[in-house]
Amino acid sequence: MRFLAVILPLLLGPHPVFADTLRVAVASNFAATAQALAERFEQTSDHRIKLAFGSTGKHYGQIVHGAPFDAFLAADAERPRRLEAEGRAIAGTRFTYAIGRLALWSPIPGLVDSAGQVLGSDRYTHLAIANPRLAPYGMAAQQVLQRLQLWESLQNRLIRGENIGQTFRFVKGGGAQLGFVALSQVRHPDEPASGSLWLPPAGYYTPIEQQAVLLNEKPAARAFLQFLASAPARTLIRAHGYETP
Repeated sequence: MRFLAVILPLLLGPHPVFADTLRVAVASNFAATAQALAERFEQTSDHRIKLAFGSTGKHYGQIVHGAPFDAFLAADAERPRRLEAEGRAIAGTRFTYAIGRLALWSPIPGLVDSAGQVLGSDRYTHLAIANPRLAPYGMAAQQVLQRLQLWESLQNRLIRGENIGQTFRFVKGGGAQLGFVALSQVRHPDEPASGSLWLPPAGYYTPIEQQAVLLNEKPAARAFLQFLASAPARTLIRAHGYETP
């Protein structure tokens, strides 16, 4: 009877014994959206989520070297595909959760024109981009500059962030007058974008297909990825400036 008196509250209480905490590696560009998604998920689940933000390239390296993440929300399709091929991810769980959009942005109103012609002008000193070797948004920025035949001529004016989050901070803090950032960083639900921006045509860079993959077979992690693919989650993702499949 004493045993039942102790165990029954645990079995019948509001928190089931299988509630879990999962660790999710998240691309920097998706930070604000992931936080909103995690909060929504936790409201309808007893599971808890710890988010770790960083460049997709660095996260990939950490996972390869044994970092204990349960799921990976990358900013590209290549790294999740590699992890799956290398046997470091659960086969069949990889899917596209968002399609990112690149933006040339400045907090200075009127600096960035509607055609991006400011890039070839002397109206700025520094242009911030994410490191193309580590960050898919940095590779996209390089492709845009190459398309405009400005990549070589602007080398001395480039400031490279380790990831798109650091790149955004360079621009917002004034270290660079303008920079290539994720549209989601400057467009928030129900708020107009501040400053000035230009959206390069989609054909100027390889589509930024952001994929998620399960790394550990945990019910909580599977539940979160299922939520990520749900209609309510896709609506929230689009509200933050992404497209969805």
